[in-house]
This record gives sequence, structure tokens and C-alpha cells, in this order.
Amino acid sequence: MTADVHLDAVTVRFGPFTAVDNADLRIAPGEFFSFLGPSGCGKTTILRTISGFIEPTEGAVRIGGKDMAGIGANKRPTALIFQNLALFPMMSVADNVGYGLRVRGQSRRQRQARVDELLHLVALGDQGHKKVDELSGGQRQRVAIARALAVEPQVLLLDEPLSALDLKLRQHMRRELRAIQQRVGLTFIYITHDQGEALTMSDRIAVMNRGRIEQVGDGRTIYDDPQTAFVASFVGETNILPGRVVMVADGKAKVETSLGSFVGSNPRGMAEGAAASLFVRPEALRPVVGGIEAHVGSVAYEGNLTHVGLTAGGKPLAMLLGAGDGMAPPGPGETIHVGVTHAVALPAEA
Repeated sequence: MTADVHLDAVTVRFGPFTAVDNADLRIAPGEFFSFLGPSGCGKTTILRTISGFIEPTEGAVRIGGKDMAGIGANKRPTALIFQNLALFPMMSVADNVGYGLRVRGQSRRQRQARVDELLHLVALGDQGHKKVDELSGGQRQRVAIARALAVEPQVLLLDEPLSALDLKLRQHMRRELRAIQQRVGLTFIYITHDQGEALTMSDRIAVMNRGRIEQVGDGRTIYDDPQTAFVASFVGETNILPGRVVMVADGKAKVETSLGSFVGSNPRGMAEGAAASLFVRPEALRPVVGGIEAHVGSVAYEGNLTHVGLTAGGKPLAMLLGAGDGMAPPGPGETIHVGVTHAVALPAEA
């Protein structure tokens, strides 16, 4: 059983400080939804408000259509996986998973059946007898997930659960976590500052900045069509070319910059004469004949990708070439010409 979550104009204040400012969105049943943003942006406060550890100053949290006002964390249809996992080191894996069921008074036989089912679900079927400290970091993550699922929540809340893992294991656990979510069909609400996690796992993402939700959308939309300068610069690497709009037509804007004129999408509907910033992803810079003249400063080979550092008109630029592009990477010290294949024009920010 799963449920939707509705944040209805939720604001959370701590004295004069506003941690969450008018958050308004609906998370669909069975959706993997992520809140993405830098430290201090309010994403963990939102999670704790959904879970019942914090009451909103204004607005309402509704789960499955029911207003959660006055309903404590232990009475809500949610389970929360903390960043440190909070497993019991002296208990076996099976006892950790079955702890919530024991607290609820289930019989030993009922607990054992449910624990066996969940350990099989998270691929730990033969590890139930071990102590938690005997497991790897990824296995401990799976124990925490199984323990949370044991109490049959309608919504699972995850507060940066992969942040302590090394890169290789973190990438592996992204796939595992997404696969588990798809198998159980439960609503997952995930908190992260890691763009890779949000982009690879989520059905939709809310990008947060200073307590406000700046944009909500699927990963491709967030990355390719950012709606604000913050989203464009925070999600992924980007080149920023300041300039001025000289022409608008068909949802696009032509922006005059110090490196020339370029056309980009115009999601905010800027008019001619507006000060603008043109955002160009590194992979949208391509070697061409007769484009921007650029000096190659650095070339970093990364297997399937090559990162090229350029300087054009005194401005540093980043270009990204894929192994399948069929282009030989330039060498340091070379002079090349590059063009722009995709750009987004947004209002210049002070």
C-alpha cells in the first residue's frame, strides 16, 4: 500500500529564520521523488516536517489525502532512514529488521516470516544471523531499508543515506535502491545534495535554494531546460556567458555576448534589451569550422569522457567530449574553433 504526499503551502520558521518558504507540491503514489539542493537549503527540514518531527508554521502536510496536523511521527504512515542508518550494532541483521515488528507486538513466527521475506527482497537472505558490524557498507544500507519496510509504511523517507559510502559503492547502491523501490512500488522521498543521485534515481526532482523550491521536473528537464539561474548553475557543470537579448522569436532569444551572438531557449520570456546570462553545458560546446576561437589549456582523459579546458576572449570555458563522438581530443596549447549546439537564456542575476 502506498500514498501520495501533498505539501500545501508549507512554511517552517525557527524564530526569525525561515527554513522552508511556501513549499507547494504533490508527490504521486509510488513516485521516487527527490529534494536536491546545497546544505542549508531546507530539504531536510521538509523531510522532517513530512515525517512529523517538525510541525509546519503555516500550511499543511497531507498523506493519502489526510491532514497530518497533530499526528506524531510514530503515528504517521511513514518510515525514515537516517543518514547514519541508526542500526543496532549488537543485534543480528534479522533482529534489526524485525525490531519494529517486535515493538508492535507481533509473534515470533509472524516476525520471522516477514523478516525472511524482506531479507530476500534486499538480497541478504543468507546474512540474517550476522551482526551488523560484520557487513559491508552497502549491506548495512540494505538492512536499514529492510527494517524501514518491515513496518509497512505508505511512504519511505530517506535522508542522504548514501553520503558516507565511497563513490563506486554509492553508484552501485543508486541502482539497487531504485530497483528495490520499483519492486515494492512504494512512494520514496529522497534528500540529497548529490546531483548524480537525484538525476539517476528520481522520477521527479525539486531543486531547492534558500528554503524555496526553484523548479520541479524530471531529471532531463531539470538538466536541459532549467528555469532559473540557480538551477542552471547548481545542477551539473555549465558555462555562463553574460550578455543582452537582441532578438526574440518562437520561444527563443538571441543573446549578444563578448564571444558573439548565440540563440538559446527563453523559458522566462525575456524581451529585447534585457540583461541575460546564456548557460551552455560543456557537452554543448563542439569543435566546428569558423566558430569561437579558443585556446586549449588542459585536457583530462577520463575513460569514456575527455574534459577540455579552454580560454576564449580571456574567458575560461569547459568542453566535454564523449568517446563515441568520433572526435579526436585536441592537445594542450592548440587553437581550435567551437560552436554552441544548445543553450538556455535566463535573466541576469545581481
